[in-house]
Amino acid sequence: MDMMQKRPGLVAVITFIVGWFIGLVVFGWWLTPIQYEGVGISNAQQENIVRITADWYSLNAANPASADVVKSALSWGGDAVACNLANAEPDPAAQARLQAVAQVVNGQGCGEGAIAPAGDDDGRSPLATLFLVVLLIILFGAIIIVWRRRNEAMQGTSEEVEPEPTFSPEAPPEIAGDEEIEATPIARFQTTYNYGFDAFDDSFSIENANEEFLGECGVSISESLGTDAPKNVTAFEVWLFDKNDIRTVTKVVMSDHAFFDEALKAKLAPKGEPVLARQGEVVVLETQSLIINAEIKELEYGTGTLPPQSFFERMTIEMSTWSKDGDFTPPDLQGRVDEILNY
Repeated sequence: MDMMQKRPGLVAVITFIVGWFIGLVVFGWWLTPIQYEGVGISNAQQENIVRITADWYSLNAANPASADVVKSALSWGGDAVACNLANAEPDPAAQARLQAVAQVVNGQGCGEGAIAPAGDDDGRSPLATLFLVVLLIILFGAIIIVWRRRNEAMQGTSEEVEPEPTFSPEAPPEIAGDEEIEATPIARFQTTYNYGFDAFDDSFSIENANEEFLGECGVSISESLGTDAPKNVTAFEVWLFDKNDIRTVTKVVMSDHAFFDEALKAKLAPKGEPVLARQGEVVVLETQSLIINAEIKELEYGTGTLPPQSFFERMTIEMSTWSKDGDFTPPDLQGRVDEILNY
């Protein structure tokens, strides 16, 4: 079953997370980051502030409070600008004033070579790159966790997902006709339809104890009445495929209204033998090497403007799978066709 049909909410959440990451992080922060202009102070303004502060401090150095004023005025990284200016200043007096304010701000003064001012590096910060990498790891980790929880939830849901086969040594199944056939139980599957599940189409793989593939079986919507969404399902197809047979056996489980509507019954006849849906009814499907008893465990009709007992509100079908032992002659296909046509 398509994941989008079974878990549309989960698909929407994952799509939102991936789209948010690509739009904000990849494009917004990495590939095409926003460049801010007209904010802060330019390099020329920074140099003017440093020179004015240096000149003021040379006149007021004797005042103990002047050092605090210099630190406050150049707390944005003015000591680096002062050192760059001092290294490029030809006037020894001006150079000394610039070095003095740098000493006040950083306590070390200016060493050899210029000190690069903070924020002038146009390259991308290593911290920003590291942050993006960490964020990417967290994102994919979250997706993996959600995916695993989704798989665990689906494994625990028997109505929409194929359950684990259960082996049971119960009595042989009901078999049409008088011929007695020895059979061995293989597995049991259960599926439930609820009104509004328009994509209902469950199928199950049949395997023996050695995990050898024997065939498939399933239940799907066959016919509905009235509006297209939600569907008013009036008939289901119960089918069995045998890898050792040339055909897929199908029977149509019909509502009370559909079963006694000759026109609708004739329309569905090519799909398979009609069966009236009744709680406890066992629908037998038989191929060359497989037999299935599909028992209607739960049946509830919907109510509304349509005729009574015309569409299903809920239906649960349990499919018991059997494998024939020994050599068997193929079923009488022509006899089955004649039986259906004469029904």
